[in-house]
Amino acid sequence: MEGKELKSLDELIRKNLTGADLLEFNRIHYGRVDNHELEIKKENFQYGSENNFEISCYDFPANKEEIRKPRIVKVGLIQHSIAIPTDKPIIEQRTAIFEKVKKIIEIAVDEGVNVLCLQEAWSMPFAFCTREKQPWCEFAESAIDGPSTLFLKEFASKYGMVIISPILERDETHSDTIWNTAVVINEMGKVIGKHRKNHIPRVGDFNESTYYFEGNTGHPVFETTFGRIAINICYGRHHPLNWLMFGVNGAEIVFNPSATVAGLSEHLWAVEARNAAIANSYFTCAINRVGTESFPNEFTSGDGKPAHKEFGHFYGSSYVTAPDGSRTPGLSRVKDGLLIAQLDLNMCRQIKDKWGFCMTQRLDLYANSLNEAIKHDFVPQRLPKN
Repeated sequence: MEGKELKSLDELIRKNLTGADLLEFNRIHYGRVDNHELEIKKENFQYGSENNFEISCYDFPANKEEIRKPRIVKVGLIQHSIAIPTDKPIIEQRTAIFEKVKKIIEIAVDEGVNVLCLQEAWSMPFAFCTREKQPWCEFAESAIDGPSTLFLKEFASKYGMVIISPILERDETHSDTIWNTAVVINEMGKVIGKHRKNHIPRVGDFNESTYYFEGNTGHPVFETTFGRIAINICYGRHHPLNWLMFGVNGAEIVFNPSATVAGLSEHLWAVEARNAAIANSYFTCAINRVGTESFPNEFTSGDGKPAHKEFGHFYGSSYVTAPDGSRTPGLSRVKDGLLIAQLDLNMCRQIKDKWGFCMTQRLDLYANSLNEAIKHDFVPQRLPKN
């Protein structure tokens, strides 16, 4: 796939710009001349190279304060492709993904990551394009004691990490309902809660509404040892009010685990999570899976294309944005990767004080207007031409 797809937009720029031109590009595009790249241990860099995944690490320092100490947190974002073909037995597919991801987690541990987030539906292929219930529904699992949760709980408790695990959830308590869910495991290996995807796409090959419904968990923010975190799952990034509500509830870091393909909304990818960080004065972490997944049977989509077996190329490009709008370069479009960012959470309040976006928002005005807009007899506030 590396021969067919652009490896990295960031790398393309670095190869073609030098000196003052590159610095000026960095200032305008990334929001800072220096990307504040942090050194990766040589042995970890070598291990990643041997196992075909890249590693990068960046720093987001805040201004020093007299009253508060720095609140330094290291977050890790994992993007990866599936490990074996989709026609293999379910347990073999999941186990192969576990083995692949385990190697990346071990490097995250050694590099001191405090909060780790995986991509949407990380422990399975993104089979929701097919509309087939079997065998894909067999990947659905309990959020509390399913195989993905049990696998990650060991890492969380052993190494003192908070881990966010986006899975296909099977809710056995409520009629075996299926949800697209992010499970939050604290540093003691305890599941402290979950969030279910609020917005479900109905576009092209994204036939997710065949499998699960819009979430019912609201906009939870999880208090952790390493800050207040929230999860805006995939398609929710297209909805500004979804981002807003996580900010209203006090989030300092919002993760956006996703699965999105080239040729659809890639031109929006670098915009939405970044804009959310700016508008809400928190850090955002955008994670996208990578690779091309082919399925045994052909399927059709809502865009009139001939029947096909491939969803498209998941273009990775995971990145982190700070409240001031500065961002990291993205991970590769074609390769597994671990992106680490060292954050000083004091920046959230500092930017709120500097720009005042949260202070000057008119929630009362919006709430009143929206309350009217949802009524059946709503009349839009429009003035006539004359």
